Amino acid sequence: MENRTTQTYEIIEVCLLAGKIMLQNGAETYRVEDTMMRIAVSYGINESHSYVTPTGILFSIDGTEPTKLIRISERTTDLQKVTLVNGISRHISGGHVSVQNAYRMLKKVEAADLAYPISIQIAAAAIASGCFLIMFQGSWNDFVPAFVAGGVGFSCLLYFHHLVKIKFFAEFLSSFIIGLLSFLFVKAGIGSELDKIIIGSVMPLVPGLLITNAVRDLMAGHLVSGLSKGAEAFLTAFAIGTGIAVVISFF
Repeated sequence: MENRTTQTYEIIEVCLLAGKIMLQNGAETYRVEDTMMRIAVSYGINESHSYVTPTGILFSIDGTEPTKLIRISERTTDLQKVTLVNGISRHISGGHVSVQNAYRMLKKVEAADLAYPISIQIAAAAIASGCFLIMFQGSWNDFVPAFVAGGVGFSCLLYFHHLVKIKFFAEFLSSFIIGLLSFLFVKAGIGSELDKIIIGSVMPLVPGLLITNAVRDLMAGHLVSGLSKGAEAFLTAFAIGTGIAVVISFF
């Protein structure tokens, strides 16, 4: 009986760890709940219940075992970790991984630093800014201003977010710097279309994944998660718009 209880606790920990990794790295709410319940079923727990919001996970099973809660304080985007957890979940469903091995594998994924180096992230943001400018029918003469403004703005976002753990202020200051640089480029004669430069440069800051997940969660019936993710995306968009509006109102 004691061994059975211990194994049940281990299964709950595996489910919670898998859900935590997925939620922290950009997975949709319904995908997190589905993965946790599939893992539980694979280990013989047919009656499990999970409730996931962007800031926490509740998980319980029928019986005397207590409900467990995990608080999610920081969220980022690393879809490679989501993919790895999905792969581990499939191996568990196939009956190829024990509970102990699954926990060790998930811990390894959680501790892994799979993000690209900051220099590559900044370079990608800069190139994307220039390409977005062309996509929005800007001229090639404005490619370099958008390239520079987008790269500097994204690097400022990373720096400010490292200093202040409040996304709104980091996004506001980054968009303000993008608007200021874009205005200075146009004023110096290096750029010509201010609106196209600004639009292209702020695109790496736009919360595309948040908006997508919010819509998908709402369509799947997860109203609380969908609305909260939508509110988070709205705040990001508001911060970006406010930073640009401050620059335009000054100049």
